[in-house]
Parts: sequence; structure tokens; C-alpha cells
Amino acid sequence: MDKIKIGITVGDVNGIGLEIILKTLVDDRILQFCVPVIYGSSKVLSYHKNIVGLDNFQYKNTSSAERVIPDAVNVVNCWQENVNIQLGRVNDEGGKYAIKALHAAAYELESGFIDAVVTAPINKQAMQMAGFEYPGHTEFFTQKFKAEESLMFMINDGLRVGLVTNHIAVSQVASTLHEDLICKKLMIMNETLKKDFGIDKPMIAVLALNPHASDGGLIGNEEEKIILPALATAKQMGISAIGPYPADGFFGSGQFKQFDGVLAMYHDQGLVPFKALSFGSGVNYTAGLPVIRTSPDHGTGHDIAGQNIADATSLRKAIFLAIDIVKNRRNYFDMYSNPLDKRKLVKMEQTKEDEVDAAEEDASIERDE
Repeated sequence: MDKIKIGITVGDVNGIGLEIILKTLVDDRILQFCVPVIYGSSKVLSYHKNIVGLDNFQYKNTSSAERVIPDAVNVVNCWQENVNIQLGRVNDEGGKYAIKALHAAAYELESGFIDAVVTAPINKQAMQMAGFEYPGHTEFFTQKFKAEESLMFMINDGLRVGLVTNHIAVSQVASTLHEDLICKKLMIMNETLKKDFGIDKPMIAVLALNPHASDGGLIGNEEEKIILPALATAKQMGISAIGPYPADGFFGSGQFKQFDGVLAMYHDQGLVPFKALSFGSGVNYTAGLPVIRTSPDHGTGHDIAGQNIADATSLRKAIFLAIDIVKNRRNYFDMYSNPLDKRKLVKMEQTKEDEVDAAEEDASIERDE
């Protein structure tokens, strides 16, 4: 089987994206696991290479990932003109070239020339200045690949947090939530945990919207009117979703360790504890798409751009997560095409039923308290 090809977009050329790409790919052991394909410009790459001081970093130019050199870092030049790089500046140039790289990588992903894409950070203001029509990468890939719905899914060792709502104002969260939306997100998370992470019968914790899960209706009623009905519907669909848990106690007590995934109602409810527990080593994965896209869990780092101090851990993990998901999807489809493996899965699912019932009882007790 051919080596997995991982596309990597350069992101904002004025930020730390190329620095962390170079720091990751200079270790040629990564070539044992994949063929890296950078979407950007060899001129811009050379500029950042000089800043990072990696004289020994080698790469090969190619017109497309369809024609890569398997044992080398490949660069697809998405533009030919010179770029006025202004490190640490938020401007339309940073957005313009990030968009060029993104569109080129998305086209080659759609064409099957690469197996997955890893996106270096973009600056939302710079992207809007350059005419980008989406709030972020997640929304771009969701529309590009015609997914009805997607899930922003933050991944780290032993902690996976998905969001019902992404980049919207907190004042709009309650009015945006509805039973169908929560069910769709649970369906995506459940399927993703099976297909992309190899978990046969996932257990998912669902967080409450209000403090103390509303204290029986004293602090809002979204738990009773929206979240609990969504959980009942999910259970009818065979999804082991339990809650709603008050978010503070759930993370503070370490209860999240008992679950394969956690569904938060809004951005900061999920990302604040996630980043507190794993900042710099987490990965942002767009679940629910027919393609695979990951990214680091941090931004463009304009405040430290050009100082050669950026940590590449998150980007490195994003690359390896993309590789793992490619392999897991292949194994999943192979397994479900084998009748013997199907029977094994049925037995595994039956053994988890008692665990789910016990967890549901614990969640009910916690809400009562």
C-alpha cells in the first residue's frame, strides 16, 4: 500500500505556521509514516527557514501531490509572486496567501491526491480582510465537502471534547440550541469515535447549559426542554449519551476520564477546560466530513512570530492524528465488510450495556444533588 500523503497548508505567512511546520518536518523520521506535502510557496518557506536556522532542511518542489517524491518533504507552489512578509502583522496579505494555500489543498484533497489535510493557523481578521467568506476552517471544509453538519472536535490523550455551537456570541447560544441540533452532533461524535478512533461502543457525556444543570429549573429550563429530550432520542438511536452534567464539577472532579467523548453546548464551555488540561498538545479535528482535516489547537501567534520560540508539539500531533485516522477509517471499512468481525463487535457492544446503565444512574443522582 502506498504511503499516506498528508497535505499541510502554510496558514498566515505573518504568523508562526511555517515555523512550526519546519520544526516538525526537519525530523526526517516523520517520512517513515507519511509523505508530507506543503501547500504554499518555496520562496516563503525559504524565508522562514532562514529565521528558524534550518540550513539542513531539504524539500522537493512539485506541481501537484499527484506527483510526489515518497521519501521527501514536497512543496506545491500555490503562487509564484513575491510576498511582502510582515511578521507579527495582521493584514490582508496574510489572509490572501492563506486562502490560496487552503483552496489548493482542498482541491487536491477532493481529487484524492492527498489522504488528509493539516491546516496551520489562520487569523480570522486577516482572512476577512482578504475576502474569506467563512468564520474559520471548520465552516469552510463543511461547506466545501457538502456535509449537512460537522463537529468541532478537540482531541488530546484521553480527552475528546466536541461543541454543539462553534463561533457564535454567548448571547445567542440558548436560542440556537434545539433537540435536533444536539442529536445531530451526538450522531457525528458517536460515528466518529467508532470509525476514526476505533472505539466499538462509545460512551459520551453531555454537558448542561446552565450552572448546576439548572437546579431543577431554578436556573433556566434548557436542560429539561432541550437536552434531556435529545438524550432520550439519542438513546433510541443506540447512542450511549449520558447527562446533562454540570460542567464545573464534571471537569473539576476528573469525571471526564470515564468517557470516550464529551459534548459541550458552546465554545468556551468546552475549550476552556480542554486547553487548561492540554494546551499546546491538543488537536482540532473537524468530524463528520467525508475527508480528514486536523489542525493545531492554537492560533497564529503573531506576538511571537519571527522569534523562533514557537512550540511545534500541537502541529506534530495534528499530523500524527491525521495519519491514525486515515488508518482507522481503512480498518473500519475492512472490518465491517467481514461478517466474522461484525459478530465480534456485537458481543463487545453487549458487554458495555451495564456500564452505560450505571453511568446514567450516576448522572441522575448528580442532577438531583
